[in-house]
Order: sequence, then structure tokens, then C-alpha cells
Amino acid sequence: MAGSSVSVDLSQAMATAPVAAGDWLVVAPSLLTILGGSLCLMLRKNTDLQPKVGIGFLGVLVLANVALLLRVLDHGVITMVMGSWLPPFGIAFTVDTLGATLSLIGAIVAFCAGVYGAATVDSTGRRYGFYPFLLLMMTGVSGAFLTGDIFNLYVWFEVLLISSYGLLVLGNDRIQLDGAVKYGVLNLVGTNLFLIATGMLYGIFGTLNMADLAQKVASLEDPASGTLATVAALYFLAFAMKAAAFPVNFWLPASYHTPNIVVSAVFAGLLTKVGVYALIRVFVLILPASLGYLSDVISVVAIATLLTGALGALAQSEVRRLLGYVVIAGIGSMLAGVAVGTTLAISGAVFYAVHSIIVMTALYMMAGVMAMLGGSYDLRRLGGLYAKSAAYSAVFLVLASAVSGLPPFSGFWPKVMLVKAAFADDRAWLGAAILVSGFLTMLAMGRVWIFAFWRGGPEGTPDGKTASVTTVPADGAPQVSGGAVWVPLGILTALVIYIGVQPEWMLKLSTQGAGGIVEPLDYLRSVFGVPG
Repeated sequence: MAGSSVSVDLSQAMATAPVAAGDWLVVAPSLLTILGGSLCLMLRKNTDLQPKVGIGFLGVLVLANVALLLRVLDHGVITMVMGSWLPPFGIAFTVDTLGATLSLIGAIVAFCAGVYGAATVDSTGRRYGFYPFLLLMMTGVSGAFLTGDIFNLYVWFEVLLISSYGLLVLGNDRIQLDGAVKYGVLNLVGTNLFLIATGMLYGIFGTLNMADLAQKVASLEDPASGTLATVAALYFLAFAMKAAAFPVNFWLPASYHTPNIVVSAVFAGLLTKVGVYALIRVFVLILPASLGYLSDVISVVAIATLLTGALGALAQSEVRRLLGYVVIAGIGSMLAGVAVGTTLAISGAVFYAVHSIIVMTALYMMAGVMAMLGGSYDLRRLGGLYAKSAAYSAVFLVLASAVSGLPPFSGFWPKVMLVKAAFADDRAWLGAAILVSGFLTMLAMGRVWIFAFWRGGPEGTPDGKTASVTTVPADGAPQVSGGAVWVPLGILTALVIYIGVQPEWMLKLSTQGAGGIVEPLDYLRSVFGVPG
């Protein structure tokens, strides 16, 4: 009736309380990288200013993520819903310890890549988009770690993949185009499987908010029904492709050696870990019953990935290809944690992901230094690098020890956690595979040390002699040995040492992050506005 007023209670559908100023940090990483990428794009012709702007925004991104993690640790899980509409009506950004930790580590790695890129990316690469693509890739990475909606997880995957294609073909060489095709085809297949599974999930429950889905799946009489089993299998295959798990991992060693070395470094550090993160988030938070009956399958895949990666690394003579297989072996360790599924195992997987992001980025950067010093990425043409730079040799030895899981470096503790969790769950064969893979990785990295650093020169150099030849840096290798190389390598190597010597803070973050999705009560309360 005209003139009448109807009182409507919107408290069940909208967030009526004003957003706290600190909660805007939830969307700051995505907004900063979009703004920075857009500005670098507008400055594409000014190739001298572009690195300064890009590195500046990446530095601010690190600070924003530090502030976000501190706020999450102080206030608990934080949720911001778009347009104030609560789930299932609105789209949510939901940040817990797991997402905030990985977002921060990703930002640190991206900052280091931006600084390193100042030495490895020429004016043509800058003009055609290195810094815009890097920043926009971080938009996707940050969004994936911070979103609380599974469809938007798919959207952020697309953002980071589109940007990564641009980075992959930046030099426009034939080998880069070949690598981009292999990279693109498998990732497009995985993306389609992801989208199909998400569509099926929406058809079943009518919502795609992760917290809402977790509640509705838990309320089912049979949370491992046939339809959900199909959805779970599709998600596992999609994320396994993106994480480069066996047997859909052949795209990684066929493509990661093709771009500029700094692009390879940031890919090896971040992209596969986003796939592992998605696997943990979906299976532990939303589909825990499906994880229960898929655990044996995931265990087999983890063992095959561990051994394929380690044996593949032993078989390689090209340093970048070798490191690609080391990335794959690390994915196997993280999958082992997912297969076991206990809080300790998930904590180990999260800790290992943080370690792998840091150490693999640093190792690819170190490969660029090796090419600068020796003129090649081929072990047969390398040698005598210790005589050329004892400092770089020491850095490589630290990183090689860390990626092999040796104490006192960052890779030791997560492997201890994962092996302990596997044996506690009566999966001794899974724990044994982690140890065997670590031993084989140590042999592969030791082989690099002996051939590239310890022997006197390239293959054929007489024993006891040190070759004295003038070398020309390989394509994509750093052209200078100043701060643009030492700053990022120094930061990452220091983190590898610090996490190994003082692991308590990382143990706390990984345990809290894992506990928050194994027992997601605080996560659910944050999303639905229920006071803790």
C-alpha cells in the first residue's frame, strides 16, 4: 500500500557493521598489484623508470602482506564481503593464517624477482611487459591465497595463468614459444576440469562460498556420495596438473627452462605451490570425506612424483632442466602431507611449501649466476666456478643442502614433520619415499656442485688444472654481479638459513594455518559474522 513502510531485517543477508580500517588489508595485495601493473604498462616506453616503479610496488606489497599477517595473528580470521552481502549471496575474501602466510612469502619472492629482473631483463623485455606481467601475476597469486569463494579461486588462477603466458614468451624465441605451447595446453586442460568440477558443485549445493560449502557438505548423510566423489576426482586431477604431479608433470621440465631465468625462478617458486594450496584448501576444508577415500590414490601419486622428480634430476645435464625435476620432487613431498591428512601432515606440507617457494626461486637465480660466470647452463661446459667466486659457491652449497633436506637449513624441518606424520599414520612406505627422494636429490645437487664448482673447468679439463677462459654470459643470465643479483639472493638465502636455525616461528605459523582448516570453526564464524 502506498505510503506504508515495511521493516526489513537485513542482518541475515548483509554485513551491517562498518568495515574496520585494518580489514581493508584483505584486498590491499590485489589492489596494489593491479595499480602497479597498470602504471608500469603506461610507462612501457620508459624502460629506465619501469623497474623502479615495479620494484617499489612490490616492496609495498611485502609491507601490506606483513601488516595483513600480523592482523590475522592478532584478530583471527578476517572476512570482507563484496557489497556487504553475506554468503551465499555475496563474494567473500577470507584470510586465515594459511592464506596470509603464503601471500607474504609469495610477495617476498616476487620482490626479489623484481630486483633480480633489473639485471636479467633487457630494455626490450621491459618494453614488452616484464614488470606489468609480474605484478598482474601477483594479483592472481595473492587473490588465490586470500579468496573465500571457490569460483573466484578459479578466476584468480586464470589471472595468474594469463600473466604467466606473457612472461613465458617475453623473448619471442622459438624455444620459448615451444615451451609456452606445452605449458598452455596442459594448464588449459586443468582449468577446464576445475571449471567443470566447480559447476557440478554449484549444481549440487547452490553456493560456491568455501565456508558455506564446508557446512553443507558436512551436513550430508553421505558426504562421500557418488556425485561428490566425481567432483573430488575432477578437482584432484585439475590441481595435480597445475601442481605438476605425476603423471601429468611432463609440461614443467619441458617449459620452465625456456624463458628468461628470472621468469623461471618466479614460476618455480610460486605457480605449482598455488596448485598445492588449492588442493589443501578444497580437500581439507570442503571435502574432507573425499580426502579420506582418495588418500591411498594421493599417496601413490605422491610416491611416483617424489621418485620421478629425483630420478629425473639425476639424469639431467642442463641445470635449468635439472631444477625443474627438483621442483617436481618437492611437489611429491607436499602431496604426501595431503595424503596423510592429519594436522601434523598438513602443517608439514604448508611448511614445505614455504621452504620450496623460497629455495627454488633462489636456486634458479643461482643458475643464472652460474651461467654468468661460466657462459652456459650445461654442466658439461661448466667448471671452475669456485675459483671465480667463492661467495657464490657458498650460496649454492647452502641452497643445495636446503633443497635436499639437510640440517641446519629450511628443508630439514618440514621433511621431519612429513616423515613423522607418515609413520604415525602407518604409511611407512610413504615416509620411506620422502627419505629416498631426499637422498637422490642430494646426489643430483652434489653432482652439480662437483661438475660446475669443484672441478677445474669444462668437460675435458685435465685433473688438477683450472681452465682460464673468457666466458660470455648465456642468454637470460645476469649481466652484472652487483646489488641487483646479491640483494635478492642474499634475502632468500638468509631466509633459508634463518628458518633452519630458528624454525619455531615457521612451525607456529604452519601449525596454526593447518589447524585452522582441519578444525575450521573460527573460519566459519568469521564468514557468517558469528562472534568468536
